[in-house]
Amino acid sequence: MTDLLAPFGEYLFLRRALVGSTVLAASMAPLGTLLILRRMSLVGDAMAHAVLPGAVAGFLLAGLSIWAMALGGFIAAISVALLATLVAQRTREQEDSSFAAIYLISLAIGVMGVAASGGRVDLAHLLFGSVLAVDDQGLLLAATVATSTWLALAWLYRPLVLATLQADFFDGTATATIVRVAFTVLVVMNLVAGFQILGTLM
Repeated sequence: MTDLLAPFGEYLFLRRALVGSTVLAASMAPLGTLLILRRMSLVGDAMAHAVLPGAVAGFLLAGLSIWAMALGGFIAAISVALLATLVAQRTREQEDSSFAAIYLISLAIGVMGVAASGGRVDLAHLLFGSVLAVDDQGLLLAATVATSTWLALAWLYRPLVLATLQADFFDGTATATIVRVAFTVLVVMNLVAGFQILGTLM
């Protein structure tokens, strides 16, 4: 047991990786459970891929600023979510089908952005993450998002349970749209906070 824990006492980057992963796991686990119970796992996967073009844009504009890449990823993922919802409303396609089509387009745009950067962006780092490269700013972002997520879940717990177990009844309530938007924002925030550790494909 001592041999297992010894490296974490010696190396700061290992402690950062452990803390960042633990914080994100505590934040993402309840959201992931709700996504699976609501049969929205594909939606979560699609929005994770949609973070890539925004993160690349943030890097090209501000360099290795985790906040700039996070903001770019957030805007890109929210845009994909809104576009998929709009397509589903205007056509006969299901919302998850719209997500599946649009996230492939956004992923392709992100890879094109990496290619256009002339090698300034490490594609493998963005796609698969690098848990050992987490810095203090990344930990601060993860902690901020995790705290916001738990506070929001404490406030939205009952509506989210109702939306999960009795979706038809929930659709008739006055707060249905607000709760759905809030849940989507929480998912995107966690995906953005985790892209440095998990990447946009994992």
